[in-house]
Amino acid sequence: MTATQQPQSTIGARRSTRNPFVGAFGPWFLPTVAAIIIFAMMVALRPLVASPTGINLVLAPLIPLIFAVLAQMFIVAAGDIDLGIGSFIGLANVVIAVILPQNLGLGLAALVGMVLAYAAMGVLIAVRGLPSIIVTLGMSFVWLGIAILILPTPGGLVPEGIVAFVRFNPPVVPGVIIVLTVVTVVVALFLHRSKYGAVLRGSGSNSEGVRRAGWSVLRAKISLYSLAGIFGLLSGLYLSGQTGGGDPYIASSYVLLSIAGVIVGGGSFKGGEVSAVGAVAGGLVIGLLGSLLQFIGVSSSFQAAAQGLVLVLVLVLRALVNWIQKVRRTR
Repeated sequence: MTATQQPQSTIGARRSTRNPFVGAFGPWFLPTVAAIIIFAMMVALRPLVASPTGINLVLAPLIPLIFAVLAQMFIVAAGDIDLGIGSFIGLANVVIAVILPQNLGLGLAALVGMVLAYAAMGVLIAVRGLPSIIVTLGMSFVWLGIAILILPTPGGLVPEGIVAFVRFNPPVVPGVIIVLTVVTVVVALFLHRSKYGAVLRGSGSNSEGVRRAGWSVLRAKISLYSLAGIFGLLSGLYLSGQTGGGDPYIASSYVLLSIAGVIVGGGSFKGGEVSAVGAVAGGLVIGLLGSLLQFIGVSSSFQAAAQGLVLVLVLVLRALVNWIQKVRRTR
């Protein structure tokens, strides 16, 4: 066989050998570096942030947001967008603070029913071909309306067991580090290393290929929406434990923040192109950025604009890295 007759796989292997750094840095790399840089700047301004207590105080409030980002990530993996995740988390918070303490069975049934409702929403979108933006936006008013009916004004009392669980903090390693590490590793291994995780991602980017492989795209969509509902409940659980009470509007800002976290973390609206590690890092970037701006003394009037500029900068850098990698692959 001559050099011109060599199979494409051999040529591709040679290209990979010539360019060992092609694909070495995944979409998680830039947001992870950005999160580390922001945290290092916070430590430089206030060294006590690096202490176990400081780490817990800074990162613990970000766990609900990170769970919301992961919930949004599963929806984006399906090629959809969820505009109701904030109201859904708010309803979970209200159920935990009001119904659960009074009637444990009814409260647990309500939480399970919420996840089933999310799965049903995925079925409706998949079977009827409805735009996810419209369906999730409409459901956001449903979640919010139910939450207001249960708790018109902030109040309620979260069970002590949930508060103690959320505030778990061992003496050696901060509890927030344990939670973030375990969640990131489990989700990453499932989504990026398991066979069904590949199916779930493929259902959003190549649904026809998934069908030809013998997998059900509908079941994949149901699974993704169910996972989003579960992580939405986890976000509400941690918010409830941290605040000790209920508020229907407690997570209203999480809608746009969760979408930004997924995109900053390497996700794409094309579907299937998501990164669990990147999503967690994206959530950290967004959350830590707000804390850093407070440390610097930036007025709250300008914090939103400053956050937007930094997020745009991260996206521009990501696009530049992708372009460099594309150029290297074509050589």
